[in-house]
Amino acid sequence: QVQLVESGGGSVQAGGSLRLSCAASGYTYSSYCMGWFRQAPGKEREGVAAIDSDGSTSYADSVKGRFTISVDVAKNTLYLQMNNLKPEETAMYFCAANPWRACDSTWARTTAYGDWGQGTQVTVSS
Repeated sequence: QVQLVESGGGSVQAGGSLRLSCAASGYTYSSYCMGWFRQAPGKEREGVAAIDSDGSTSYADSVKGRFTISVDVAKNTLYLQMNNLKPEETAMYFCAANPWRACDSTWARTTAYGDWGQGTQVTVSS
């Protein structure tokens, strides 16, 4: 069973940067899709970015050009570099994994993933 543990959240001012990490254990699959989601209070969980075993990346339009998703296979760690953060991006950020196949057009749907971390809080002040 895959276990995911996020870290790197915190409080920053608008325009600042954070790098989130997601340490994965129990992963032995050669094909996977891993994603970052966020959920603000009272709002739906939304897909932010995803990366798969082929190296393909996908991003929500709202974060393109500012966020970068990457994976260090040797460390079994997923990253999300977030630059130029905005107050409206204050949310709990979660990593998610689908250890069975590469990402497809459903990457931003929560139902595309079977394993989730506990989340890390990101707060952006104006």
